[in-house]
Amino acid sequence: MDWGNVTTEDLVDALQEVDWTSPPRPVSEFFHRFTFPRSYAKWNSRVKCNLYYYRTNYFIMIVFILGMGFLRKPLAILAAILTGFSIAFLNDSFAVTFNERVTRAVRQISPHLAAKLRPPVAPVIRGRQSVKRSIHICGQPRWIFVLIFSVASCILWITSCRLLTVLLSLLIGLIAMLFHASFRTPNLKARLNTFREEFRAVWRNYSEL
Repeated sequence: MDWGNVTTEDLVDALQEVDWTSPPRPVSEFFHRFTFPRSYAKWNSRVKCNLYYYRTNYFIMIVFILGMGFLRKPLAILAAILTGFSIAFLNDSFAVTFNERVTRAVRQISPHLAAKLRPPVAPVIRGRQSVKRSIHICGQPRWIFVLIFSVASCILWITSCRLLTVLLSLLIGLIAMLFHASFRTPNLKARLNTFREEFRAVWRNYSEL
C-alpha cells in the first residue's frame, strides 16, 4: 500500500472499521528502530503507516499517560477510562461487540427488555439491505453513547483536577504519539500487514455485494 496516496479521511475510516481486538505490538518492536525521515513525503507516508499499524499501542499509551498524571485522584483515573471508552465507541468493531455483550447480559435478566434494545431494521435498497449500515448500541445510535461518555468524562476531569492539567497530559500523550510515528521506521512486517488488511477490506466489500 502506498501510504503517500492515502488521505486523512481514508485513514480515519480505516481506523474506524478495523478490528478492535488486535493486540498491541511487542514493546521490543515498538521501540526497535528510529530514523529521521528524508523528506516530507517520506514523513507523511511513515506517520500514516505507523498510526495504522501501532494504533493499539498509541491508544494504550495515551490512556496510560492520562492515568499516570492523576494517580492520587481516583476520579481522574475514572475520567481517563471513560475517555478511552468514548474514543473506542468510534470504532465499528468495538461498538458492535459492546452492544452484543450488553444485549446478551440483559437478555439473561429480562428477555422482554432485551427485545427493546434491538437496533432498527436496515433499509432495503433494490432488494437487498444497505451495505453501509449505521452502528447502534442498545438500540440507540452510537453517537449518543459517545456523547454521554464524553460529557461524563469532561465533568469528572473538571471536578477532579484542573482543566489545564488535563490538557497538558493529553498534549504530552499526543506529542509522544506523533514523535514515535514520525521517527519509527516502518518495518517489513508493517508493510505486509497493511497489504493484508487492504486485501481483507476489498474481499469483505466484494462478498457483501
